[in-house]
Amino acid sequence: MTSIDEPLVLETAAKYGVPVPVAQELLARTRPCLYLVPHEQLPASRRENARPAARTGGLPALPDGLAWPEPRNPLVLSVDCAALPHDILDIELPADGHLLLFTEIEYPPESSAVLHVPAGAHTTERSATYDLNGETEQVRVYVPRTLYPVPGLTLDGDGEVGPRTREFLDAEGAEDRAEDRAEDALDSFEAAVLDMAFGGPRPGVCVQLGGFSDSWDMAPDVGDLVLFAQLAGQAIDDNVFTMNLIVGTREDIAARRYADLQYDQQC
Repeated sequence: MTSIDEPLVLETAAKYGVPVPVAQELLARTRPCLYLVPHEQLPASRRENARPAARTGGLPALPDGLAWPEPRNPLVLSVDCAALPHDILDIELPADGHLLLFTEIEYPPESSAVLHVPAGAHTTERSATYDLNGETEQVRVYVPRTLYPVPGLTLDGDGEVGPRTREFLDAEGAEDRAEDRAEDALDSFEAAVLDMAFGGPRPGVCVQLGGFSDSWDMAPDVGDLVLFAQLAGQAIDDNVFTMNLIVGTREDIAARRYADLQYDQQC
């Protein structure tokens, strides 16, 4: 899984005036993720040998006998599982083949689907046009964008902080200035740690697999539900301002029971 050098974290904590026990509690509240980003958003150190692993938009290539899921939602993401870095995530994705995600990103979907196309399956690219009760209809096709995987860390922003962190934040001072300084220091330290794990400033608009959600409203990854994927609307279409989140249990994700995944759109 994604790791980060603890001595470097503690050195960074000292830079921001964050005590060692607080830094250790923060690391315990992280989960690994994979960011899928365009080449220009890759950290400079990763660009030379970068290998693409996903694509937004375009048309689906489906095995013979497998229809476009009904109702016909747009294809928003295709992931080449074999091209993903292995041993990064703490959820189990297929080792090979392709994951295809069909959903609406411009308004809440009535239905969505994730399909796994096995490696080696004979596939054909499907047309965006189809017949519906004698009328010719067309699925929305988004302009394809090639994406590259980058390991990272995410932080449980809605979870309970540890006792040392709470003690640090509850520091008393004249007109709460000490507490404000503690909050600012912790926020800056958290951002620095997450950027270090990415290898540079994290992208604000991207596709993410695994980790904690970066939701705009109530986080859907609560209880037994963990984040499978989240897609910022602008990562697919520059003019779509939504956050699209997909969650499920670890067991359903590992068993590829993708029909049991839950979808949440926030805007």
